Amino acid sequence: MFIFALIGAISPGPVNIIATGAGANFGFMRALPHVLGATVAYTLIVFLVGVGLNEVLEAYPQITATLQYLGGAFLLYMSYKIATAKPLSDDTTTEKSPPSMLEGALAQGLNPKAWLVSMSGVSLFVVANSPATLYLLVFCLISFVVCFVGVGSWAAIGHLIRKLLANARYQVAFNIVMGLLLSSTVLTIFVNQ
Repeated sequence: MFIFALIGAISPGPVNIIATGAGANFGFMRALPHVLGATVAYTLIVFLVGVGLNEVLEAYPQITATLQYLGGAFLLYMSYKIATAKPLSDDTTTEKSPPSMLEGALAQGLNPKAWLVSMSGVSLFVVANSPATLYLLVFCLISFVVCFVGVGSWAAIGHLIRKLLANARYQVAFNIVMGLLLSSTVLTIFVNQ
């Protein structure tokens, strides 16, 4: 369970790209609300899938498609915000705001990768074991810890490269690259359908 959750949480994806950009532009501590929002949302997704949402989504695949399009639109909006962010000097960093806890939760809740990973994890580690409720609670706890560490690691990486981004030109280039990476993850989700 732990290895599965770690691979899902630490692999590149939309939420991790946003965390890296937030860490680079605002520092690790100011990126934590995004990290916590994404973590709580992912744990809730695992729980909902574990208590039966998986069956509902299989019975009504149009819900999955709707979630995918809403998620794609939101993530494209976030990629636009990242790519067009103006360079921050030390005095403007406090005026601008990093992604909030709600935006972190929305990014994760509308992230198709989160739903697919959680459905796979619940199928592998919860449904096949008894008592399923105990395994679901353990999987939720592991998912919370590992998601916080995984997304937090990306925010920390962003924070570490912050000094390199002191130059406004490098910062603009970094934001554009991060925005393009985020939008490309959305495109790959739809292309892989």
